Amino acid sequence: MLIDPEKSWRPGSLLLAALLATGAAGCGWTEEKEMADLVLTNAHILTLEPEQPRAEAIAVRNGRIWKVGSTADILAAAGPDTERIDLGGKLVLPGLTDAHGHLMGLGDHLANLDVTGTQSAQEVAGMVAERADGAAEGEWILGRGWDQNDWSTKEFPDHSGLTRAAPGNPVVLRRVDGHAVWLNARALEIAGITAATPDPPGGKIERAGGHPTGILIDNAVDLVQKWIPEPSRDEQLRRLEAASRACLRDGLTSIHDAGIDWDRVGLYQEMIDQGRLKLRIYAMIGIEPTENRTELRPPIVDYGNGMLAVRSIKLYMDGALGSRGAALLEPYADDPENRGLLIHPAAKVTAVAAEAMATGYQVNIHAIGDRGNRLALDALEEATRQAPIGAALRHRIEHAQVLEDADIPRFAKLGVIASMQPTHCTSDMYWAAERLGETRARGAYAWNRLRQTGARLACGSDFPVESQAPLEGIYAAVTRQDRKGWPAGGWHPEERMSLEEAIRCFTIDAAYAAFEEEHRGTIRPGKRADFTVLDNDITALPPEEILKTGIEMTIVGGEIVYRAGDKN
Repeated sequence: MLIDPEKSWRPGSLLLAALLATGAAGCGWTEEKEMADLVLTNAHILTLEPEQPRAEAIAVRNGRIWKVGSTADILAAAGPDTERIDLGGKLVLPGLTDAHGHLMGLGDHLANLDVTGTQSAQEVAGMVAERADGAAEGEWILGRGWDQNDWSTKEFPDHSGLTRAAPGNPVVLRRVDGHAVWLNARALEIAGITAATPDPPGGKIERAGGHPTGILIDNAVDLVQKWIPEPSRDEQLRRLEAASRACLRDGLTSIHDAGIDWDRVGLYQEMIDQGRLKLRIYAMIGIEPTENRTELRPPIVDYGNGMLAVRSIKLYMDGALGSRGAALLEPYADDPENRGLLIHPAAKVTAVAAEAMATGYQVNIHAIGDRGNRLALDALEEATRQAPIGAALRHRIEHAQVLEDADIPRFAKLGVIASMQPTHCTSDMYWAAERLGETRARGAYAWNRLRQTGARLACGSDFPVESQAPLEGIYAAVTRQDRKGWPAGGWHPEERMSLEEAIRCFTIDAAYAAFEEEHRGTIRPGKRADFTVLDNDITALPPEEILKTGIEMTIVGGEIVYRAGDKN
């Protein structure tokens, strides 16, 4: 039979259809339509993309966002093997990020004694006594979470209650902020801390009548830390897994791990290689300026398909406000002889910062008090002058908690990111004005004043100091109130953020602070398929409903790594 090529290959030709159905298979050619691996439909999707701010469905392929649009459009991209999830109007956000947390700290917190929320030193001692009843003689009892500011007696405790509770066990309890520890007599004895022990540089041994009380602040913590047995490698891996699962349950898809060593990096790489880590990690290598700089190995930009990056360092300028270690320009309002502590001399911080910049590292400096923040800004400015490559490295000040008016515009001018934790404000607001005085307190947690000068904010929690749940941070940012709605209107309400501003600080702005804005932080085709699905649309509800909202699903790289009702 002769075939008229013009007629047979017309669009819609029956002969063409027959040839495609029969002859093509015989010559080894097939037509495959690309199909999505996962589709989410009937959702309220906040994309944070100005060209398409809202959508109702997403298609995922090969771990990336493939299509964003209407439910009808997205269902057209689904095939027989596509996982289809009808979300029934639930809210989908870009995967939430905590821009400042401590994963092993959370793992330790989950494994050790939790004294968070205790109301007195006596209550803590009772918990220690109960733990000691089941402990072997000489076993270390470790814990975290006490805060004397929550007690009726707001002074630091002494060792006596812990000593009576566990006379044969060394006890070390970290304060909620991690900048002070509370020891019993046995721990003081093992550490060799006596009346003759001098305060180390950048640290303080609290004393009464010349004798150690059992409280060590900032660098003095090292006097006992070196005696505490390290968990085994297997136990460290178990703690990291437990902590990462807790983060995923609370809707986090990524964290910035604020101050780890290269051994921890090796643990993360092992977990990623074995498929045991489902949480993305942006790691800061903690550096002590008194040591040599062997820590500055070549940065890791993308390990395990975006699961790990190590391209920043963390330095300390001062201590914490709650333990009166934050460095202030003027004395504490409630401790007139005290201006806080500098953990390291500013010149040494500057020198290490310049060296790190020259090696291609982002420099992130812990600074809480107004003097600490001024010195941190000075250090970043001078280090960038010494290492001009540093101007493009998006340096950060971690906490930026108390700022003098003149220093607020310097963040935008120097291109320094303010990495802040909204729940620090709502935890500290009960006593911050006592520490700082009313005038200076107006420069504390100054989110909007920073934003108005053009500075970029990245938000986190500093877990386990605060809860790792990002919805608690978003609520604090929007209301500046505690869970009970106090104070009415919010503490210094002029610094409140809008809901979208707060969400951006936990998504695209946190991604920018980790050089990841092209891969994460908004919902658009081509970006990694990281999503946090809420069981309520908080954009359509009053702010008090944020805390009543649960996590329906957490998705990382297109994989559902947590679903409401999961038992792990």
